[in-house]
This record gives sequence, structure tokens and C-alpha cells, in this order.
Amino acid sequence: MSDQNIFAAVLDKIRAANTALIKDGALPFGIDQSRIVVEPPRESAHGDMATNAAMVLAKDAGAKPRVLAEAIAAKLRSDDLVAKAEVAGPGFINLTLKPKAWIGALRAVLAAGANYGRSNVGGGSVVNVEYVSANPTGPMHVGHCRGAVFGDALANLLAFTGFAVTREYYINDAGAQVDALARSAFLRYRQALGEDIGPIPEGLYPGDYLKPVGAELATEYSAALRSKLEAEWLPLVRHRAIEMMMGQIRNDLLALKVVHDVFFSERSLLEGPRDQVSELIAALRRAGYVYEGRLPPPKGAPVEDWEDREQTLFRATAFGDDVDRPLMKSDGSYTYFASDIAYHKNKVDRGFRSMIDVWGADHGGYVKRVQAAVSAVRAITNTPTADLDVKIVQLVKLLRSGEPVKMSKRAGEFVTLREVVDEVGKDPVRFMMLYRKNDASLDFDLAKVIEQSRDNPVFYVQYGHARGQSVFRNAREVLAQLPAEPAPRASLLAGAPLERLEDAGELALMRRLALYPRLIEAAALAHEPHRIAFYLYDLASDFHAQWNRGKDASYLRFIIQNDPQITMARLALVQGVVTVLASGLGLLGVEAPDEMR
Repeated sequence: MSDQNIFAAVLDKIRAANTALIKDGALPFGIDQSRIVVEPPRESAHGDMATNAAMVLAKDAGAKPRVLAEAIAAKLRSDDLVAKAEVAGPGFINLTLKPKAWIGALRAVLAAGANYGRSNVGGGSVVNVEYVSANPTGPMHVGHCRGAVFGDALANLLAFTGFAVTREYYINDAGAQVDALARSAFLRYRQALGEDIGPIPEGLYPGDYLKPVGAELATEYSAALRSKLEAEWLPLVRHRAIEMMMGQIRNDLLALKVVHDVFFSERSLLEGPRDQVSELIAALRRAGYVYEGRLPPPKGAPVEDWEDREQTLFRATAFGDDVDRPLMKSDGSYTYFASDIAYHKNKVDRGFRSMIDVWGADHGGYVKRVQAAVSAVRAITNTPTADLDVKIVQLVKLLRSGEPVKMSKRAGEFVTLREVVDEVGKDPVRFMMLYRKNDASLDFDLAKVIEQSRDNPVFYVQYGHARGQSVFRNAREVLAQLPAEPAPRASLLAGAPLERLEDAGELALMRRLALYPRLIEAAALAHEPHRIAFYLYDLASDFHAQWNRGKDASYLRFIIQNDPQITMARLALVQGVVTVLASGLGLLGVEAPDEMR
């Protein structure tokens, strides 16, 4: 809600100052103020906020930026929230606000409660967030885990800021990989019937996780499948194997508190009421974006989908890609890319004008061609507003006390997501997967993420919330009327004399709380949920620092036995802290505990 955002409020004041300058004749009528921003300065010594107003208006105003900045600053100095307005550098305006501004921000937290920071910047726009989408050929590993957490937290963030979000999982249940899965499961079926299958052949999946699939097939079909031709048993086994793998994937995601709205089958594009891939290729051909031709040999490293033959090609270079892309394999089946274009067209047909795909590190080279595909879809569907943002999540290096973790016995080739969640818990996994930007590699140390120390960010932030709740438990021994529930407690504390919060540490906490609504909107629009994790650590750090100052100087403690008024004011501040910590942790999908054991 915009009235919670102090940066938006100050921007309104700057625009009002400019409107006054228009009336004075210092600025031309109708001047465009849309490029004005208000943001925290890079250095705290420069004040609380900085604006580029004079810099972006000077040219249209026919004025020197510093001269215009002085005129705007002069108007702002008369505002009741502004303590100082100083011109810096080529024409920036640095603002220092009066304490009443930060007190107002704290009152906004108390009034809004769990809705503090919620906004309607999305305006109900529909967004499709597709994430995880692991091939259903085995258990998910820690790399999938990072994408799952990132996508889920991003979806939470977008919903909190007014977007209508659909969380989607694309099941790659067509093509050679799932056929290899079926053949692997068929081996385990024969094994379940008592046959010695020997070593698993090259190209099939060797992990023990397929033994339950084989056992299930043996129970359902007895020995009946053994006498059938592959063309007969393959679809039956494939369907059951995919079904069981997806059941396991859903359960593993649930352990991580990740739930999707839609599970979309790739095979449905091909085997549904109509062949959507064929329709897509025909539409692209009519528009001149598909042709029959040959691709030149790749320069440098070999290209996976290059074949020296006449073939059906998508004119990807017309949309910024490096080379045109094949749509049909030599055996007449569609390439994975052809299905992917059809899938994104299906999203557009379902009404999505904003699409976010969360992919693993090994898909970085695929981005250009899919962006080109979406551009072509925009053209053939006449939907110029449809856009795609691809977020790549980098690799996770799994460690234990600094040493690489060995492979999983069950999966055979990697450590599974479920093993990690079962060992350290959902909260450390979710928080630490977001405590780096998605495109930066991540070291995840199983020992360090359960340490109870400041060096463990998830503990430090959760402990901040628990410490705040302990303050309230202690305060109720002095103030029996203090409610235990957050909403009535915040309502009572809103009447406290907050102007008595004059200590530098108290003001710093209020400034930090005031940042939250702006941070939430910025993180949502940039599709960067890691910003919340960073902010929460800083807020918890400020809170712990103020706690420690009270240990050293008793007059700074949150509970002052002989001064109920300052106690109420400081409890209001603690309420603001726990409210925002709980809100941010909730967006990340992490619990905000009342006690730490």
C-alpha cells in the first residue's frame, strides 16, 4: 500500500515542489516528471534519501542542473518532514528527514501488521512462473532444489505485490529420455520377477530408485509384460514410471513447502485433442519464419542439434539468435525446441502476457533461442505485450564442514534434494538457497547451516524473531495488559509515545523498517527474491546490536521497570521488527519461530 512507502511519499513531495516551481514559472508547464526517482544514498553520510529530480528535468527546463537543484531543495526545506535538503555533485539532492518521518513509518508497520509492505504494483496482471520442471527420470538433486526455492519465493513475492500468479511445472514426458526411463524400469520389472538382469546397460538409468517401479509393475502385470513386444509394453511402462517418478517429485517438493498450481504435460501438446506442435510449425511457416534448408557447420565447439542435411528450420536469426534452429529430427519426430515453442505459445493462448522461466545452470545457452521463439509467437498471435524473463540458477556445491559431500547411494550419481532436506530441515535449505543471487554459484555446507551463530544467516534471522517474542514474554510480567497475539498487541502499542524513541540505534531500526515496502516492490519488479534475504539479515543485525547495547547500558533496555511509557514505545519498536521479520521470512517460505531450542 503506497501510504506505507516513505520513498513514494517523498517522491510525491518532490513532485509537489516541482508543481510549485511550474506555478512560479521556473519550470515549464507539462514537464515530464516520470523519470524522477528517490532512493537511499550510497553512503549514509549523505543523508536518508537522494533524488535525481534536477538532473532529469534540467534539459527540458533549459536550466543548469545545480541551479535547478537549489530551487527544488529550497521548496523541500519548508516541508515538515525534511530536516535538510543539500545539493551535491552535478545536481543530486540529498535529503535528511526528521525523526517524525521514521516514527510515522513505525506507526505504518503497527497499523498494517502482516500486510505491511503489501502493494498492488502488479495491478492484477497475470504471471506464469514455471520452475523446477525436472525431467521425471529420477529423484531431484540439490540443483533442482535451488530452482524450486527460487521460483517459489519469487511467486510468493509477486503475489504479495498484486500480481495474479500461476505456479507451473512443465513435465518433460515426451522424447528419448522418458523412453530410456521406461526401458530402465522394464529391467527392474524383470529383476522383481526374479531374473538376473546383470549390469545396467549404457544409456539407461542405473539408480536403485527404479526398483519400486519394477516391483509395482510386477504386482500389476505379473509376468504378462515379458511376452509382449517393446512397442506394446513401452507405453504402459513409461506411463507408470512417469506417474511414480512425478509422485515422488511432488512429495519431495512438498517437504520443501513447494506446491504448484499446474503440472503441464509436454506429451499433451502432441497427443491431446490436436497436435499443437504441428499447428505451431504451420503458423510459423505461413508467417515466413519456417523454411527448408541446410545449416552451415558450427564454428568452434560442436552444436548439439546440427545435422548436415536438408531440414525444417525456424528462422531464429530474424529474432536475434545466432543461428537458425531445427524443428524436426531425421526420424520425423519433433525436436525438443519445437515442443518448447508450442509450449510457450500455449501459455500465451492461456492469457499469460508475462512469463518467467526458472532454469538450471546447464540451460544458459538455450536462452537466446527461446527468447527468439517467444518473439515469433508474439508476431503470429498478435500479442506484442507477451514477454519472457529467463532466470538461470547457478550450481550448488554441497559441502560438509568444508569438504565435498559424497554421492548418494540411492540415486547413484548425485545427492538428492530429499536427503538434504531430511538432514538439515526445510528452513535452512530455503533461506540459504536464497542468500545468494540466483546467477551466482552457491556453496551449501550441511554443517554450517545448522550452526547457532551469527555466521549462519538463517539462524541469525530466525533468532531475531524469537528474541523479539521473548521480549514480549518478559514484558508481560511487568505489563499484564500486553496481549499475546500480534494484532491486538500492535493495536495497543500504536498508542505508545513513539516520539521518545530518540536513541541512534532506535532511529536506525525505524529507518530499516521504513525501507521494507520499497524493497519489496523493487525485488518483485526485478524478479530478485534474494534481496529479501539480504534485508532480513541486516534488520536482524540491527536488532541484535540494539539488544546488546541494552546489555551494556541498562537505560537502553527494551523494558524499563520504572518507566512504562518508554517501555511501551520500545515494545512498539520490537513489534515492528518481529512483524517485518515474520513477513519477509514468510515470503521466503521460512518459519518465524517464537522460540529457538
